[in-house]
Amino acid sequence: MPTPLKLGMVGGGLGAFIGPVHRMAATLDGEAVFVAGALSSTPDRSIASGRAIGLTDDRNYPTWREMLERELARDPADRIDAVVIVTPNDTHHAIAKAFAEAGFNVILDKPLTHTLGQALDLVRAADRSGVVFAVTYTYTGYPMVKHAARLVRDGALGEIRKVAVEYHQGWLATRLEESGQKQAAWRTDPARSGPAGALGDIGTHAENLVATVTGLELDSLCADVSTFVPGRAVDDDAAILLRFTNGARGTLSCSQVAAGEENNLAIRVYGDRAGLAWSQEHPNHLWLMPLDGPRQLISRGGPGSPAPHASRIPSGHPEGYIEAFANIYRGAFEAIRARREGRPPASPLAAEFPTVRDGARGIHFVECALRSARSGSTWTDARWSPPPPPPTTSPPPSPAATRPA
Repeated sequence: MPTPLKLGMVGGGLGAFIGPVHRMAATLDGEAVFVAGALSSTPDRSIASGRAIGLTDDRNYPTWREMLERELARDPADRIDAVVIVTPNDTHHAIAKAFAEAGFNVILDKPLTHTLGQALDLVRAADRSGVVFAVTYTYTGYPMVKHAARLVRDGALGEIRKVAVEYHQGWLATRLEESGQKQAAWRTDPARSGPAGALGDIGTHAENLVATVTGLELDSLCADVSTFVPGRAVDDDAAILLRFTNGARGTLSCSQVAAGEENNLAIRVYGDRAGLAWSQEHPNHLWLMPLDGPRQLISRGGPGSPAPHASRIPSGHPEGYIEAFANIYRGAFEAIRARREGRPPASPLAAEFPTVRDGARGIHFVECALRSARSGSTWTDARWSPPPPPPTTSPPPSPAATRPA
């Protein structure tokens, strides 16, 4: 077992949902420990939150800016190896850019930013500093999602013709934001969530799942984006037609007003030889449906299992959400170690976690969908041309012991 990496967290304090999830996932395999944090936008609450999770007083910071300044002032060997950012969307850009430019590796919750301009700014910041920059699109961490992607790449489905993805929830079927519920309040406030509601919150997960499993590139889309709950300031439902550059067609549906649904993310992919189907609520199984044979139910776990590098326990013992999250962390951790030590990554997971470029592509998708909807649901160019990755170089130096400009 390697020496655990030292992590700091921004956001995720008392009353937060996603902060504890990140802390459980990041520490599941014993590869990292949280030693620092600025866990709330309110200094007193930040300190109280840090004490609640056992941070020592000297690394329990009232603000993220003080955390950045004081971590930079520490001996390089004692600084955090990465910062985990789990704040509301409106703060992602400023915090992630400051830490990346200071040379700290970044693990950021999705969606990446409010705007594509901000997203591309983070891509450039990560490229300039040479840091590892992961974005936690959780569902790509599931072993059966990885196996589905391998089946597509290996040609088991043949030429892809059709993709259908849906992410349906019902928790915002009423105006929950008026009750004081913290998650509902900020996720439906465009000043904090960004211009998209359900589209940005869960539609980006659906887009990322399609890209991960199929490898297809979008050509154009036609979006019908709706707000069903009266008085809500952001969308809560979207239905989108997709055209891919290889000629395939697709549909993407995301909704947070689908009454009775819990966390129903599902994908179906159809080629000219076979189809496949996977559901997040039944994550340990994948259906493969050949054109000329019986359906096959593929299980996760056990010797010779799909994506063994992403599984921890034998078949019959279900793995789920926390483990999928932890796979993204394991991949990012191996990438951090490999870069620091100047060696190739030793685990396939280091090539499989979503990066800042995946996050930027998600924001591009959101902007294209909103543009289509605002123009009367017209077909809109959705081709994505990301900045080219920087050339491979030697590992970057540790963060400079100076305060960033």
